[in-house]
Amino acid sequence: MRRIRKREHVENYLRATYRGDTLLGDVFLEHNALPDLSVEDIDTQTTFLGKKVDYPIIINAMTGGTDFSREINRELSLVAKTFNIPMAVGSQTIALCEDEICKDSFRVVRENIGEDGIVIANLNAQASLEDVGHALEMIDADAIQLHLNPAHEMVMLEGDRDFRGVLNNIEKLVKNVEKPIIVKEVGFGISKKVAQKLYDIGVKYIDVSGAGGTNFIEIENMRYNSIDLSDIYSWGIPTALSIIECRQVSKELNLIASGGIRTSMDIVKALALGGDMVGISGEILSYLLHGGYENAKTYLETTLHKMKILMLLMGKRNIEELKNSDYRITGKLRELVNQI
Repeated sequence: MRRIRKREHVENYLRATYRGDTLLGDVFLEHNALPDLSVEDIDTQTTFLGKKVDYPIIINAMTGGTDFSREINRELSLVAKTFNIPMAVGSQTIALCEDEICKDSFRVVRENIGEDGIVIANLNAQASLEDVGHALEMIDADAIQLHLNPAHEMVMLEGDRDFRGVLNNIEKLVKNVEKPIIVKEVGFGISKKVAQKLYDIGVKYIDVSGAGGTNFIEIENMRYNSIDLSDIYSWGIPTALSIIECRQVSKELNLIASGGIRTSMDIVKALALGGDMVGISGEILSYLLHGGYENAKTYLETTLHKMKILMLLMGKRNIEELKNSDYRITGKLRELVNQI
């Protein structure tokens, strides 16, 4: 069942038509006509999980567990290696009880990226301490994402319906797992209240994964269309709002901005709003599936080149300066922020 579902998720992502709004379009960044910089001065390197990376970008969790997803992970990991950026694998739950072929669809990521690169494991936030240990060991991971996905589970016919004790379980894992834990939504955003609860129990890394990107309500609706869920496709906290809210919790929180990140402008705005890293998943997957490694590589190469252009036009020499940019907000985002 899980293997079939994994493939259906990828196929349905390509068929999906609903496009949510991240509200990043409501963010205004000021042009600097006197940047006093050369493009050669622009430094996009940063440090994440104790290792230096060339860009503040993560190829975020997508898939794994089948021959089909092994090929996806193989090519994505080659992209991550090329640009020296981290990569997170999809949920490894399927590999905890399956054969070696299934596990190999995840191990290929570490094999390609190498020991110096950053690989991030992935399990549901209800996972046991033992399973987390197995997931980390499977790919020699630098950290593990624990994903929160109540909206996804609730619309999945075979999904979970009981979410009691999740926060207590995360706290237990934070206290007993040596590697860093990243708590991640799957596309519906994390609020300030939830981020505060996580921070209070010791979580230092949060991936907001806001609304505006991959929509698992629509994806599940295409798997089982006996009920029309289209009236709730818009559910979730837009990415821009989620970044702003979570950043208010603490400057010490390591914030990964994701959810509908598609362009260089999205990346720059997400960092200016408070992200430390930016996660990309659906967009790079689309380029990969429509043209393989070279297509995905060209997309990222072009996007990162335009990111440098924007940094120069803002007069920002490095990522730290970019993260401390002034910005203004308009429209719906302004209305929502003013009500926090």
